[in-house]
Amino acid sequence: MGIRLGDNQYGKAEVHLVHVNRDTDIHHLKDINVTSQLRGDLEDVHIDGDNARCLPTDTQKNTVYAKAREWGGVGAIEDFALRLARHFVDEHEYVSGAREEVQEYSWSRIQTSGGPHDHAFSQDGSETRTTVVNKDGDREWVVSGFEGLTVLKSTGSEFHGYPKTKYTTLPETNDRILATDVTARWRYVGVDHDYDKAYTAIRDLCLETFAETHSLALQQTLYEMGKAVLEARPEVAEIRFSMPNNHHFLVDLGPFGLDNPNEVFFAADRPYGKIEATVERDDAPEAGDAWKNVPGFV
Repeated sequence: MGIRLGDNQYGKAEVHLVHVNRDTDIHHLKDINVTSQLRGDLEDVHIDGDNARCLPTDTQKNTVYAKAREWGGVGAIEDFALRLARHFVDEHEYVSGAREEVQEYSWSRIQTSGGPHDHAFSQDGSETRTTVVNKDGDREWVVSGFEGLTVLKSTGSEFHGYPKTKYTTLPETNDRILATDVTARWRYVGVDHDYDKAYTAIRDLCLETFAETHSLALQQTLYEMGKAVLEARPEVAEIRFSMPNNHHFLVDLGPFGLDNPNEVFFAADRPYGKIEATVERDDAPEAGDAWKNVPGFV
C-alpha cells in the first residue's frame, strides 16, 4: 500500500487587527480578523520535519500587521486580502498558493448632541462582512459576503400546501412571522472591482428583496434575493445562501380566556429549519478554486 501527502495548507488563524486612520481630526476605524494560509512545496516539512520551506505562521501574523502600516491602512477587505496573497506568493518562491480570509466588524460613530463623534464608536449586532481570496500561481478568485444579518417580517409570509404524514403537527398558515439570520457568499467575475460599492449594493438588494417579496416559503425568498442580485450586478457569477428559519409560534392564550390575533409569539431558538441554495447565472465563468476551503455551503 502506497501512502502519500494529500492537499494541505498552513498558516496563522484569526489575526485580529484594528487600524485607526488619524489623517484628520475625524478618525476612521477598521476592525478585521485575518486568517492567512499558504500552499506550496511542503512535502519535506510534513514527512521529514525539514523546515527550510516552511515560512513560520508567526511571520505571516507579523506580515499582516506590517502591511497594514506599509500600505497606509486596510481599505476594502477584498483588496487587502488580494495584496496579502500576492505578497506571499510573489515574494517566496516556495509558496505557490495562498488563501486569505478576512472578516470585518462594523463600528458606528456615537451620536452626541453635536452630531457624530469624531473618535468615539459603538458596536451593535452580530453582522460581519467576509471575504475569502484564493490565489494559485497567477490565478485569483474572490468570494465575498456577510453573515449574521438578522431580518424579520411580521407579516407577508405564508406556509401551506406541504405533504402531510402521521407525524405532521405543524398547522398551515397564510400569515406568519418570517425571520432568519442570513449568511451569504458571492463569487466575483474577475478581481478588479470597487468592492466597497459592490458590497453595499448587494447587501441593500438582499434586504429590499426580503422586505418586498410576499413569501410562500423561505426557499422562495432566498431565490428571489439571489435573482435580484444577479440581475442587477453583472460582476457577480453566483451567490450562495445559508438561512435558518427562526420559528415564531403563536401562543395559545385560550386557557387564560384570551384570544390571540397573531400578536403574541413564542420565539424558538432550536431546533430550526435550515435552508441553503445557490443561485447562479448560466454564462458564469468556471469557479475554479474560488470555493476551495469555504466551508458550510452547498
